[in-house]
Amino acid sequence: MSLTPDLLLRAYAVGIFPMAEHRDDPEIFWVDPQRRGVMPLDGFHISRSLARRMRRGGFDVTINRDFASVLDGCADRTETWINEELRAHYLALHNAGHAQSLEVWDSDRLIGGVYGVTLGAAFFGESMFSRRTDASKIALAYLVDRLRETGFTLFDTQFLTPHLASLGAVEISRGEYHRALEKALAQPAEFTRPLHQRAQDVIQRITQTS
Repeated sequence: MSLTPDLLLRAYAVGIFPMAEHRDDPEIFWVDPQRRGVMPLDGFHISRSLARRMRRGGFDVTINRDFASVLDGCADRTETWINEELRAHYLALHNAGHAQSLEVWDSDRLIGGVYGVTLGAAFFGESMFSRRTDASKIALAYLVDRLRETGFTLFDTQFLTPHLASLGAVEISRGEYHRALEKALAQPAEFTRPLHQRAQDVIQRITQTS
């Protein structure tokens, strides 16, 4: 069966996601980890240094302003699982309203971002990148705040990395993940709803619940 955007959505809905071995490998395989990385939306950790960096400002945060550039920024590394076919399908999902990006800018320069797939109240985080110190952490802080404020209940990070763990991500079992996924898919959420996301407001909302 050929991979299509619709097949991708059905895969996410049952808890699996696609990867390629590297950028130039045309083969795509499906992943269903026994232990799943998730970011508890009430458990994101903003360190004092990150809070200071956010308060200093000097950056702008947008959503879906330049999905393609975020996707390409995530793939712009020596080892990447995003091949040309997956890139095309994520662009198609974005055009259909099922893939979202959050960007961090310094004037007109994209310095960081994150993208993922949305279904119901589940956000399936795919990848992030940073071209400046703390840019990816800033992106994640603003993303967690947006997910909380727009009705999401599940932030799937797929795997648990040391970077994500330092920000509050945890591992759960496959069974626990599927139960959380089932609940999230049955609920509505609106990622693109307008929000006031000033740095101080984001810090205050997150620290009140973490």
